[in-house]
Amino acid sequence: MRILIAEDDALLREGLAMLLRSEGFEVLAAVDNADDLLAAFEAADADGAVLDVRMPPTFTNEGLRAALELRARRPGFPVLVLSAYVEDRYASRLLAGGADGIGYLLKERVGNVAEFVDTLRRVIGGATVMDPEVITQLVGRRGFNDPIRTLTPREHEVLGLMAQGLANQDIAEKLFVSETAISKHIGNIFAKLNLSVSDSGHRRVLATLAYLRS
Repeated sequence: MRILIAEDDALLREGLAMLLRSEGFEVLAAVDNADDLLAAFEAADADGAVLDVRMPPTFTNEGLRAALELRARRPGFPVLVLSAYVEDRYASRLLAGGADGIGYLLKERVGNVAEFVDTLRRVIGGATVMDPEVITQLVGRRGFNDPIRTLTPREHEVLGLMAQGLANQDIAEKLFVSETAISKHIGNIFAKLNLSVSDSGHRRVLATLAYLRS
């Protein structure tokens, strides 16, 4: 898999490049700003990009705008956006232009190499992966009479893992329960939130986020 990296912090940029190369990725370019990322994108046939939300010159949302531009130039182009802290409006903007191949993670997740690499592979494969903190923030904004408040602690856990784009089997393994139990939890969640149980994969993420944002 051929990857582009855009991160202004030199240490993290080089660390990401070394990590991905060690995992079998081909790093086509590792740059520190959005303009160079877009230039590298035009010059190489990449399979995906990992980029920071905030980059020079203003350190506001250059990375986000670059991600949107990449996907405008090549619809569905996989992007994994990293941020020092979650701002769910960025996640919303990313999802607004189409959901296939979208990832939004806190930078601290990079420290768990296995999970980070797995997330990147899934995003390149077309999955939608949102940091669980996005769900935590959105849930925290709901009113006390909202149906989301009726979810049990276990259902909240399952909801957070669903937001990461995990399949039922993967959620079951993480929570050390049976896949049947997870299916029941998801059925309960969707029933309480009035969501279609027929949704699967990244569509479940979108449905969940759409409800929480509404």
